[in-house]
Amino acid sequence: MKIDFHLHLEEGPYSPRWLQRTMESLTAMTDSSEQIHTQAWMQESFGRLERRMTGGAFTEEWLDLYLKQAKQRGIHTVGIVDHLYRFTKYKAYYEKHMLLDDTLIGRLQREWLDQVCMADTEHFVACIQAQKEKWQREGVQLRLGIEADYFPGCKQELAGILKEQPYDYVIGSVHFVDGWGFDNPATQMYFEQFDLEVLYARFFEIVGQAVSSRLFDIVAHLDNLKAFNYRPDEQRLLPMYERIADLLIAHDTATEINAGMVYRYPIREMCPSPAFLAVLAAKGVLFTTSTDAHFPDDLGGYTDQQLEMLMQAGVREIVTFQKRRRSRHWLE
Repeated sequence: MKIDFHLHLEEGPYSPRWLQRTMESLTAMTDSSEQIHTQAWMQESFGRLERRMTGGAFTEEWLDLYLKQAKQRGIHTVGIVDHLYRFTKYKAYYEKHMLLDDTLIGRLQREWLDQVCMADTEHFVACIQAQKEKWQREGVQLRLGIEADYFPGCKQELAGILKEQPYDYVIGSVHFVDGWGFDNPATQMYFEQFDLEVLYARFFEIVGQAVSSRLFDIVAHLDNLKAFNYRPDEQRLLPMYERIADLLIAHDTATEINAGMVYRYPIREMCPSPAFLAVLAAKGVLFTTSTDAHFPDDLGGYTDQQLEMLMQAGVREIVTFQKRRRSRHWLE
């Protein structure tokens, strides 16, 4: 069974690159009555882009493109999430834990947070819930999720936040080490200040805390610290991989094989790495598959490859969630 259980409807900040990528996605996913690359075609394309800009991401028209792609790629179950930091209701949670002082990093991160934190939680939830029946009629199961950042000391506050909406599943992720958002291209120069082995030890300490919190059904992209190719000799990381695998088993928490860094970051590698995947599979950790897509044409793009990687590693089943209850599905 093919699943894509971690994808998004939108990505900011709203840059010329975002505009270009949105136009590319609309062009790839929408039939045109005009000859391509003519002025009439461009005017028609601008009309679609204007509707997308005006209506936003939480509309049936935009979501229909994800459904179309899921059907074309034979995806049985799709899980749509948004980042918790996208929602204005939870901005204070991030302001409490992010580095937002008057340093260069702090100013860059304040600018980023102000740019991306602009959505309404209720609007997002209502959009996904309203489309589930339609998707089921079309032969695709749709699930509602949230991707929440874990910070040391956040457990009680985050537990309350995650109970506010009827999520089918909750993804926990670590995008920050002691307040620094390490996967933001604008702040990647910060890597140069660290001994990488010490940095990875701290990162995996936080990942371990996220797993141990038992707040999450899935802990995502376990080694995303590697995004910009800053990684020590991976042999030195194997004990850290072992510890995370043991914690996932002990706390009955799943992870994922995530393709986002294959096509969106310089590392060009799945999360987890092949070496990390081997450790997790040997321990019997449960997996789901995800593209981490932020546009509809990326949905399901790496699912076949991921399933093959899991099978080669000895994994024989994947998991999905509905109303926070887990189901297992045998790989064929």
